[in-house]
Amino acid sequence: MRNIALFGGSFDPPHIGHETIIKELTKLDYIDEIIVIPTFLNPFKSNSFAPARLRLEWLREIFSSEKTVKVSSYEVDQKRKVPTIESVKHFLKEYDKIYLVIGADNLKNLHQWYKFDALQKLVTFIVVSRGKTEIPNNFIHLDIDIKVSSTELRAKIDADMLSKINAEKILQYYKEHNE
Repeated sequence: MRNIALFGGSFDPPHIGHETIIKELTKLDYIDEIIVIPTFLNPFKSNSFAPARLRLEWLREIFSSEKTVKVSSYEVDQKRKVPTIESVKHFLKEYDKIYLVIGADNLKNLHQWYKFDALQKLVTFIVVSRGKTEIPNNFIHLDIDIKVSSTELRAKIDADMLSKINAEKILQYYKEHNE
């Protein structure tokens, strides 16, 4: 049986919080592989700041040396907003069990996700702590204590919060394109 953790998001920009989540996921013995999926466009957002292909490239650079981590272009290749359930069904063709990694900040709107009732029958959720958000017992809890968000980083870009692998490249992009 091959089990994967799907970790999707805008990654706009990818930061050390994302790296820490991946690092913690690699320690879980019931997960064989982690697939990072940058969105083309987050279903709950109207735009991205960095283009999808660039975010995909940054993530591939960051995780290139991780043997059990793959960065998938699946959603970027669709060139549209992709509901999570569509990605899950795509990966269920190749894998037996899917753990879906989400931030605790998503819990309050999880019921609004496209076809949520069907989605929750297909995956086991791993919820990453975020601030003081309470995580119900029916979810696997991944405790990460890094206070960083992509939204805050775009407003005030801080190289210390970016991956050492390509921090300068990411920093440069947001400096040039920040309004």
